Amino acid sequence: MVTKDQSLKIIFKGCLEFGNEKSYQKVHKMYERRIENYYKRDTLFTEEELFDEENFSVSLPRTVVMSSMKKWKGTVNLFEYLAQFAIAGEMSGWLIDGKIKEHVIIEPHSDKVAVKAFRKGRELVQEEGKEKEAMDALNTAILKYERHAQAYERRGFINYQLKNYNDALYDFTKSINIYSNNPDPYFGRANIYILKGELDKAIQDLDQCIKKSIPLQSIYWKSRRIKGECLAKKGDFKGASLEFKLFTVRKFATGDSNNKWKKYVFTKYGQTLLELGNYQEAVTAFNEAVKLEQATAEKVEESDPLLYRGIALQKAGKKGFKKDWKQAAKLGSEKAVALMEEFA
Repeated sequence: MVTKDQSLKIIFKGCLEFGNEKSYQKVHKMYERRIENYYKRDTLFTEEELFDEENFSVSLPRTVVMSSMKKWKGTVNLFEYLAQFAIAGEMSGWLIDGKIKEHVIIEPHSDKVAVKAFRKGRELVQEEGKEKEAMDALNTAILKYERHAQAYERRGFINYQLKNYNDALYDFTKSINIYSNNPDPYFGRANIYILKGELDKAIQDLDQCIKKSIPLQSIYWKSRRIKGECLAKKGDFKGASLEFKLFTVRKFATGDSNNKWKKYVFTKYGQTLLELGNYQEAVTAFNEAVKLEQATAEKVEESDPLLYRGIALQKAGKKGFKKDWKQAAKLGSEKAVALMEEFA
């Protein structure tokens, strides 16, 4: 599998489904001819690693190898060839040389009804006010291929957006039961469990989402952030602080939505450190939160980093806490006002 040229880190994960035994056997034979006549040994994975006869699919759990550009290109080309015969699924790959050099998402793109309906539904999900049309398209995809895990996941997302939480829970669970290596339905189901107050179940699903994704994906870090919030709600400040710390030290790519949560997470990280009695570390976290501009979907009260930095400074026996509380009070913090009166 690995050649002498081991300078490149390569990650692949995913599944391509062919729907029935006849299609699967046809693709299997074409694969064998293709390997023999075109690729020889210039691909990364063996037939035994890829083909899943029980589920009529080509399936690959997250796999990391060190190999050559030639084998990367050969493997991408092979998956693109196989995908044209698939009815559902996708294969993702990353080529890394210090940083991401290439990222590919390979998926079915054909005239099959299930394929066209799913792609249409997925596009409509992104358009506001198109929920019904998106739902209709995804229903068609599922009707044509009932094991369409991605269609269930996207339909679950729509139901979540429409606050049809029980329907969303069904869809996310169905998606997981069909194909358990996709992180997205775990993330969706975790958010429903949070709404229901079932934090232990939410944490379990977030752990699965983290396990099924990789740090190169935004969903990995979204899951860590939300897991930290859940642990903090349960009073597990040590566990929460670890999740928040990992998030704060991560450098996200430009355009990654996780960048917008930095101020919020630094504030939450500082609060967990306060609970743990790590006052100087808490001051450092709040310093970072104060510096960052407000750019998060979940707004941080502008006074909070100042309020809590003041508390951390006071508990650490440091100067400057009254100044922070004064600024926090000007920004509308009633707690800061109360603390100023207490320590006047």
